[in-house]
Amino acid sequence: MREKRIAAMLLCAGRGERMRPLTDGVPKPMLELRGKPLMQWPMEALARGGFTRLVINTAWLGEQIEAAFGTTYSPSHAMAPLQIGYSREGADFGAALETAGGIVRALPRLFPVDASGQSAELFWVLASDVFAPDFCLEQAAVERFAVSGKLAHIWLVPNPEHHPGGDFGLSRDGLALSRAAVQYTYSTIGLYSRKLFASPWCDIAAGNPQGVKAPLAPLLRAAMDNALVSAELYSGAWTDIGTPERLQELNQTRELDKP
Repeated sequence: MREKRIAAMLLCAGRGERMRPLTDGVPKPMLELRGKPLMQWPMEALARGGFTRLVINTAWLGEQIEAAFGTTYSPSHAMAPLQIGYSREGADFGAALETAGGIVRALPRLFPVDASGQSAELFWVLASDVFAPDFCLEQAAVERFAVSGKLAHIWLVPNPEHHPGGDFGLSRDGLALSRAAVQYTYSTIGLYSRKLFASPWCDIAAGNPQGVKAPLAPLLRAAMDNALVSAELYSGAWTDIGTPERLQELNQTRELDKP
């Protein structure tokens, strides 16, 4: 049976401290890259892949994001519109909840229960501050992940100059390794099972009603140590836009990447 089109979560809640003063009055995901907000690039990639349900978590100046994109966003007449929901970490708790905390908070919005009482299990997680214009979000990747029995499938990239030590290793048989002699950088593009965000991997209460802040890496490493995370290496254009200088460099590049 083909796995139905799944939802995606776009991470937009960070304060963007390293991007100051650019982010003093504008949320980082709304900074302009080649004529459009940073976050619009992964949104368009989702629409091209046919994925139309999106949850965006917000905190710092999140109202600007909602004002810009609302609850429906149509990249073009040729693509089905994205239906957007928001997980308002700033409004609910006063600050961002980090990646794992934010995901657990957003799960009820990512997985509404249908009329039969059933809910989906899988979802994309994407970062709004990573520029990977040629990356294809494919239904085939979802279907492979659905039958793998894994808790996550992540894409790794060659280590950039600012992160030479990398994050995770990659075995010959496609397993992500928590530690290895050769490590790569996590692209922040991944497919996840909601099971990773429940016991025994995650001890945050369902829906994170207390607003617990928690990073994602410890959950991934624990699952990797149990051979429950797969990975592959992505060698296409990829930039972590973590500083004003990197944003400026991309904006000054004359040869534009594919939209």
